Amino acid sequence: MTVTLTDTAPLSTTDLLTGVLLGPEFRREHGFWQRLISTEPFRRPAGGTPEERLALAYERLRVLNRALDSGARLAADPRALAALHAWLGPVDPALTTVAGIHYNLFLGSLLDHDGVGSRDLSDYLTMRRIGTFLCTEVAHGNNAAAMETTATYDRERDGFVLHTPNAGAQKFMPNTSPAGGAKSGLVAARLVADGADHGVRLFLVPLTDDEEALPGVRVRLLPARMGSPVDHCLTSFDHLFVARDALLGFGEKGDAEGMFRTEPGDRRRRFLTAIGRVTPGRIAMSACAAGSARATLAVAVRYGGHRLISGSRGAPPVPVNAHRTHHGPLASAMATVFAMTLLYRRAQERWEACADGEGRAEAGTLVDVAKAWITWRARDVIVESRERCGAQALLENNGMTELVTGVEGAITAEGDNIALYTKAAADMLFAADPGGAGTPAPHTGDLADPRFLGTLLASVQEIWFARARERVLSASDADALGRWNAAS
Repeated sequence: MTVTLTDTAPLSTTDLLTGVLLGPEFRREHGFWQRLISTEPFRRPAGGTPEERLALAYERLRVLNRALDSGARLAADPRALAALHAWLGPVDPALTTVAGIHYNLFLGSLLDHDGVGSRDLSDYLTMRRIGTFLCTEVAHGNNAAAMETTATYDRERDGFVLHTPNAGAQKFMPNTSPAGGAKSGLVAARLVADGADHGVRLFLVPLTDDEEALPGVRVRLLPARMGSPVDHCLTSFDHLFVARDALLGFGEKGDAEGMFRTEPGDRRRRFLTAIGRVTPGRIAMSACAAGSARATLAVAVRYGGHRLISGSRGAPPVPVNAHRTHHGPLASAMATVFAMTLLYRRAQERWEACADGEGRAEAGTLVDVAKAWITWRARDVIVESRERCGAQALLENNGMTELVTGVEGAITAEGDNIALYTKAAADMLFAADPGGAGTPAPHTGDLADPRFLGTLLASVQEIWFARARERVLSASDADALGRWNAAS
């Protein structure tokens, strides 16, 4: 039960720390999800095959959807999506994966491109059909801009022919099997009209019914991956015709005669628009990793408080937490978990504040850096917490092993961390002041003062930017790859 505090009610230490960690509106933003995961359908099941656990994830997705006042409202609220991932991630990583795909990538993209009321979403809001997102291809992972799937405009039928031209163009790892029920997907494909490439667009395509893939769609289940079971598949299209309104935002993309126009620079802009929901997805991955790290750390701290070991020289048994060698790493992990959570919230706030465009690139860079750093640090915390619980944490029914492997998915999802760091580094280097006119580091200061340390770190950053620029300038202009490698 939620307790509403009055203005005169004293705040407990727990309330104060929770407010620091999750923000002053933590009850409004997180209360629903906290209550939801406490209900019977979300209790940890005893055992179960991967197929049964996958079926349970989709059953829980429907329970979640029935509990919402509006799936569209959730899809339009990045803060709610992040809270969903933070609370559901530690409970059921498979559910978190399919929910994130359905609400953020699928419904969110539909709303972003077409707006509210322009398309009938009732099948997806009631879960008669589950939504998925098909972008990455076998041969084009982080290089999705080079995707080869085509959607060729058929003037006579006034629609598009979706086709997978080769094995490398198969869509890689979307959850497109009939598991969980009928599915539709947003397919990223190159729009080709009159022989011209008009860039990557999104197309709404029915993929399966309750039992099998629809004609023109080929779905093959991929081998089991580490972590929680999700029906990741290879998906391809064999000259599949879809009507003109399958193209998202089609009313703005072509005139009544079906002519499609592409201005200089449009292809890149339209690709970035097509995958625009990836950025909220990265914020959600950060929230998911931070939530999973918080959960495993909480378990480790509690376990260390009641796991007794022999005292020295006949003294009574003591909890393992009494030993600094045990609680020291957990204290360090707790500081890291607070930093992770505050960083993802800061990145989210910056992104929301730049909704109108100004500062959007810098905010996107912060989101990228935060996602990579947070998911990497989450792995460290989760592994440390697992180890502090000994053999008990190796038992699957205790839930930790699923999070140990699940965080690996967050490290790769919505852009591999190394690729994100590399892109962010390039953006920061190009945006940096070439004169190095940053804030100069003071000659003296207190190393216990965070502001002084922050100034020192900013100066170190300027030094590294200067070194990278020197190496770029020393490389040959004719060797773009060599210049990049010199800087990196």
